[in-house]
Amino acid sequence: MVPTKVQTALNNQLNEEMFASYSYLAMSAYFESHDLSGFAGWFKAQSAEEYGHAMKIFDYLHQAGGKVTLKDIKPPKIDWKKHLDVFKDMYAAEQKVTRSINSIVELSGKEKDYATNNFLQWFVSEQVEEEATSQKLLKRMEMVGNNMPGLMMMDREMGMRATQQ
Repeated sequence: MVPTKVQTALNNQLNEEMFASYSYLAMSAYFESHDLSGFAGWFKAQSAEEYGHAMKIFDYLHQAGGKVTLKDIKPPKIDWKKHLDVFKDMYAAEQKVTRSINSIVELSGKEKDYATNNFLQWFVSEQVEEEATSQKLLKRMEMVGNNMPGLMMMDREMGMRATQQ
């Protein structure tokens, strides 16, 4: 059985993962509206990945005898002044998720909930990858700046993710 405090934290994290999915979908829509289908496809795939993270928590709570409590998902940001700002927001969001996961790991340790602590180790590793990827993409976008050929090259490269899945 999942301790009450841990169950609450996991439900909050489930909501955060759903919000991340929703946010990445909004980023996809933003790029689609700017005719940058490669970026749009990448962010759409990222949205699906975040939804998958939420479902991992959803399934774990049921499997561990907890209760899922779904909450409202706040509306995501839908417009940005510059393409670079989307990547800044993505990186900041991934850092926030990392902090949240780490706090639940800490809580599960305090509550002696070793099963949840073990479950969360996948998320800890995943966040290392997520932060590294978002930081790399942010740095590349900073290098590209307003250079249209560079932007188009990056759009094409990021679009490869959608075709590989």
